[in-house]
Amino acid sequence: MPEYRIDGVTLSGKAVSGSITADNRTIAKTKAAELSRDKKFKVTGIHERLTFIYRVQKGNDKAIDGEQKAFTSDEVRIALEKMGFRVLYVRKKLFGTKLHAAPTVDVITFVRVSTDLMRQKLPFNEVMQLLINDIPNATLRESIKEINAELKQGKDSEKVFMKQAPVIGKFTAQMLGLASKSGNMVEIYESAAKFMERNAEFKRNLKSALITPLITLFVLFLACLFYVAYIFPKTAEMFVKFHIKLPPMTAATLKMSDWLMGNALVLTILFTVPLIVLFYYARTERGKFLMDQYLIKIPVIGSMLHKTAIEIFCRVFYALYSGSGENIEIIRMAAEACGNRYMEHQIKTIAIPMMLERGKGLTEAFEATGVFTRTALSRFSSGAETGTVKATALQLAEYYEKETSYRMKNAIEVIQLSVSMIMMVVLTALTLVSSETALVKPENPHMLLPIHFLLP
Repeated sequence: MPEYRIDGVTLSGKAVSGSITADNRTIAKTKAAELSRDKKFKVTGIHERLTFIYRVQKGNDKAIDGEQKAFTSDEVRIALEKMGFRVLYVRKKLFGTKLHAAPTVDVITFVRVSTDLMRQKLPFNEVMQLLINDIPNATLRESIKEINAELKQGKDSEKVFMKQAPVIGKFTAQMLGLASKSGNMVEIYESAAKFMERNAEFKRNLKSALITPLITLFVLFLACLFYVAYIFPKTAEMFVKFHIKLPPMTAATLKMSDWLMGNALVLTILFTVPLIVLFYYARTERGKFLMDQYLIKIPVIGSMLHKTAIEIFCRVFYALYSGSGENIEIIRMAAEACGNRYMEHQIKTIAIPMMLERGKGLTEAFEATGVFTRTALSRFSSGAETGTVKATALQLAEYYEKETSYRMKNAIEVIQLSVSMIMMVVLTALTLVSSETALVKPENPHMLLPIHFLLP
């Protein structure tokens, strides 16, 4: 998330400054206005932290080029001059200043290796330094370098990691930021690594179960459409030209071909416009919310998505749960991490208010949301009665991990079998229609004479 520096003056004329994070400059201005009202000062400037490129020289040595992040070019210039350099120029970097997400595999490797090294009692700053030297992805390497530098400066760990959320992901940033504050870094890093590995595995399996079969069916549909609309009519129209009676399937296919060609524009609009509208609507916040709400109701796949969201919720809940009154914030973080906006909304707007305002128990509040399975509610109820809620959350996560993994394998096999059956039926139908033309016989054999005369 971009960082902004707010400059201002108090009512007594004293200069003040501070930094905030915001998604864009408009939000930064809004936050700055709220701060100025609360702290009683006038905003004189808002500067985004950007990347500047510079060229410096010391004496008659060769000029040196470099990059530095700062709020203004003057900051970079002053810092370089203090180091004894003669500044030739300092310019804002036009491209590459925006943070981009690092590859998921590299982020998982970073978290997993960090976990293993910390388990070997290696100091955290040494762990970070080792990873800075070895991580191949430049974006992630720079992100870790910045995290390490700011942590050494004593900055708040949550804010430091959340600044890098666009690179390492919001969930990862939340977990690692909280881990640095807690007394159990290894366990939280382990839980984060486990979640990321499970999430990556689930996405791979989901793509294997859905994406490949859908692409196969789409290509098959296009091939059939091309055959029926273009190739087949060329053969069938020759028989029509000589008034030869067509067999039933051939005649029906030719009529379908004529209808498709005659209404091609209308059909294209009817199919493409709704898909384009749906695609763009699905990218809005409301669209994402509704998709998450109804996806979990789809048979087979929806059930797995739902249980996977509960599994993630339980893993985060287990990693952060302490049994104290501060667990409302833990429930909120677990809801945000579960990956389902509808489930997150229900927990944050129903369960948490019930626990805070009405003093309801954990199980009763979760049941009111309507997003937890009977199994999950039953286990949480038992855990609440015996005081083992933390252990119960881990048991649920492990249980749903095994169940969804098993069901996903079965789903992949069923989907692959279904696609194979559809392909077999379609190809058989095309073969029968094509073969039927070989049985066409003219009622009057002399009707073929003009064809012989046309031959060279």
